[in-house]
Amino acid sequence: MSDEEWAFFERFILSVRAPNGRKPTNHRRVLDGVFWIARTGAPWRDLPEEFGKWSSVYRQFRRWTLAGLWEQILEALTE
Repeated sequence: MSDEEWAFFERFILSVRAPNGRKPTNHRRVLDGVFWIARTGAPWRDLPEEFGKWSSVYRQFRRWTLAGLWEQILEALTE
């Protein structure tokens, strides 16, 4: 993901992040992992290690889904 692409997505990701006292995840790497899954259609367990633990990437994807992140991004892209 280019720096320009990350700058677009980062504002959405930071807006749905709930403070919980944990060290922040590398959201750029997680987002790259989500996009890898979307591109390849592979199961989550086949996610390459370079994106982090598959279960952690999936959990973050699920949190973003429940927070409505993907709808916000799609709405911004259609404008």
